[in-house]
Amino acid sequence: METYKAKLVAKGYTQKVGISYKETFSPVAMLQSIRILLSIAVALDYEIWQMDVKTRFLNVYLEECIYMMQPIGYITKGNEHKVCKLLRSIYVLIQVSRSWN
Repeated sequence: METYKAKLVAKGYTQKVGISYKETFSPVAMLQSIRILLSIAVALDYEIWQMDVKTRFLNVYLEECIYMMQPIGYITKGNEHKVCKLLRSIYVLIQVSRSWN
């Protein structure tokens, strides 16, 4: 049995500021803040859980209207000149990390 995996990615390098996206800043926690929280958790004998959402970027609705060419292999006859409108984020979009917050 053979299985195939594919990842649909965007050409983020073609995006233009103010047209394709507005902002790219994504807030992150300072290392000091994380250390303080871990110290408090240890002092109070709390359990610490860590998680990673691998598909986090794929579950975000886009604020901007972004269109992309149809991927090779998915173009149907009679629709060769149509484009796809992205409703959700895909990998390599410049604003993807900001959209998730």
